[in-house]
Amino acid sequence: MKIAGLAITNASREQVDDVAYPSSGIFLLVHLACFAVFWTGINVTVVALGVGLYLLRMFAIGAGYHRYFSHRTYRMNRVSQFCIAFLAQSSAQRGILWWAANHRRHHKYSDTENDVHSPVVRGFLYAHLGWIFVPRNNDTDYDAVRDLARFWELRLLDRHPYVPAILLGVATWAVAGWPGVVVGFCWSTVALWHATFSINSLAHMVGKRRYVTGDQSRNNWVLALLTMGEGWHNNHHAYQASARQGFRWWEYDVTYYVLWALARVGLVWDLQVPPSAVIRGEQRLGTLVIDKVACQLAESFPVKSIASQALESLTHTAGWTELKARLLSASVQAETFWNEIDLPQVPTLDEVRRYARSRLAQTPSLEDIAVSTRRRLLELVHSRLIEATAL
Repeated sequence: MKIAGLAITNASREQVDDVAYPSSGIFLLVHLACFAVFWTGINVTVVALGVGLYLLRMFAIGAGYHRYFSHRTYRMNRVSQFCIAFLAQSSAQRGILWWAANHRRHHKYSDTENDVHSPVVRGFLYAHLGWIFVPRNNDTDYDAVRDLARFWELRLLDRHPYVPAILLGVATWAVAGWPGVVVGFCWSTVALWHATFSINSLAHMVGKRRYVTGDQSRNNWVLALLTMGEGWHNNHHAYQASARQGFRWWEYDVTYYVLWALARVGLVWDLQVPPSAVIRGEQRLGTLVIDKVACQLAESFPVKSIASQALESLTHTAGWTELKARLLSASVQAETFWNEIDLPQVPTLDEVRRYARSRLAQTPSLEDIAVSTRRRLLELVHSRLIEATAL
């Protein structure tokens, strides 16, 4: 299946709809409008307007859409809350509740089949922008944002997601005419779109993983520069409750610096920061993350080859008939079966431990991951053996 020219993986085929072409058409038209600069002309004033609107709205996206509405990493009063929501929506990235609900879902299911924009599952282009235009992603999941949906003004904004962007476009025309619309509004809006979308796509593909998070989130200094701090994505996935995403002093996070300044004058408060144990990578991982990482590691082993070699050895073992009966017995668990035999083809716990250490960032939960990984690996090999033996 293809979506607006994008190939979709078989793993997600049943979950993907066709593109809603009217909405993708508008998206394309705004891109094409950028080329109208050949007719409208360009000058220093409209370039400055575009840069200013980019920076202002990028702050609203990071501080508003993301760190406040999606993660509630600091507090502000109701008027300020509405203002930053309005400013964020002037970027034309749909409604505030829609954005927050989808982002919370992203963290809940990061880089799995249920993630709305995982490049690992569905590829770069779908994660970058394709997911936005499929009808099944159109509606706002109000159950996921009950803490926000209780404010009538936020519900109103969410029902009319593009009004702030339209008003801003009109304002740029009033200030600088058509060059203001094309350069000041369209150029900066398109740049905002792709910088933001790159966090969903490139920040799960390119960069470094300092922390074990159970997904492919990465720190990318270029994206951090373009998005005023959002590019420290692995940091963020390691501790989502932090208003600060650049954990180290050299990890520039302009959005946090502005929030810190606003906190100094009382416009925001209760800025959350990561505990020192999290920064140093000394905090133990939760069970869900451990299980997720263990499954990923187990599946990265050559399970089919291990099972094939193990079966070859077992069939030449004395007592194979009895072993075969136990293998096919529904009452015998995988770990119980492997505890009774010792084959060199099946990785030991120590081998799995070394394998995990070579592939993961440092974590105090490494032993838990290794134990869980081997258990899962034994189950996978056991299943393969049963399939091959039953043929």
